[in-house]
Parts: sequence; structure tokens; C-alpha cells
Amino acid sequence: MKWGENLNVSRLVIQAQKGNKEALLQLIIAEQDAYYRLAYSYMRNEHDTMDAMEDMIVTLYEKLDQLKKREAFYSWSKTILVNRCKTILRKNERFLPLEDEREPSLAALTDDNPYRDTESEMDMQVLLSHLNARQREAIELRYVHDFPYQTIAEMTGAPVGTIKSRISQGIQKLKAIIGGDRYENDRGEIAGVQTELEYRKGSARP
Repeated sequence: MKWGENLNVSRLVIQAQKGNKEALLQLIIAEQDAYYRLAYSYMRNEHDTMDAMEDMIVTLYEKLDQLKKREAFYSWSKTILVNRCKTILRKNERFLPLEDEREPSLAALTDDNPYRDTESEMDMQVLLSHLNARQREAIELRYVHDFPYQTIAEMTGAPVGTIKSRISQGIQKLKAIIGGDRYENDRGEIAGVQTELEYRKGSARP
């Protein structure tokens, strides 16, 4: 986010903290698609996605005065959204963070998702379905939603090193599935997998 955008976000947050509900609404609307995509990556259906977003909005109204770094509003609010998603999933017994080796169900891919109308997006979801829950979460947050490692760590409650390890292990598994050693670059990262994820993400945008 550019300096001018940070300044505008900070200005709106200050107004919202003073009780201006319109300012908070502007902040939310500006990122509504990103919020939806993020929530949907956990919930996998529109109804639960909207419930999680509504819960986030309520929490933002209640806790906005606690936000000290106003320019960090979006990473803060998206962390709240992820936490709300996980809370709902736990209540529904659908989030199993301790069962690292459990493969995600492919049945989730048949849900009606208005943001997944192309073959490329389906391919990406099928590809990610080969990972365990924590690896998939870390890779989706990093490469699908473009969050930095530190933000992912804050969202998931795991150390940055653990996040990097999950991503590395997940990418190694994806590398074996979609292309082998030709994807590895001189930094030890798997550039081709990242490109593949970003290409499919871009192709799937409405």
C-alpha cells in the first residue's frame, strides 16, 4: 500500500474511532472483495462466508478504538476475519488444526462459489487440496491473498519461522506434483509454483 493510501486509511480510521460509521463503512467497502475471498477460502460456502464477514464488522465496531497503528487497519481487520472464520468452523466441527496430515475434502470444491467460475480456479483448488490444512492455509494466505509472512504469523498465531516452514514444505509437495526440480531457483524457493498459483489466481478473477 502506497504512502498516500496509508494516509487516507489512517484518516478514515481516525474518523471512525470518533464515531463516524460512514468512515468505517468506506474502509470495509474498499476491500470487500478481498474480505470475501479471504473468508471464502476458509468457509467454502457463501452463507458461512457472509456470516463471518458480518461477525468481523460487529467486532470492528466494538474494538476499533483499540487499534493503535491506524495504517495497519486492513491487516488487523483481516486477522479478525480469519479468527471469526476459525471460530465458526470449530463450532461446526469443520476446522481441525491439530490433524496436520488430514487431507482437505474435495467435496468442499463443489460448493457454489461466485468467485470460482473458471477452470483455472478449480485447478488451483484441486492442486491445493493435496496439502494438509496448515500448509494449505499458509500458502493460500501468502500467494493467493498476498499477505506478508509477519501478517500470516499474526493471523494464525504461529511464529514466522513456522509459517515459512509450512510454506516451504507445501511448495515442495506441489513442486513434486506439477513440475519437478526445474522450478527451483537460486534462493531455494520454488518460483514456478508461485507463478502457477498467481497465474491461476489472476485467471480466476471476475
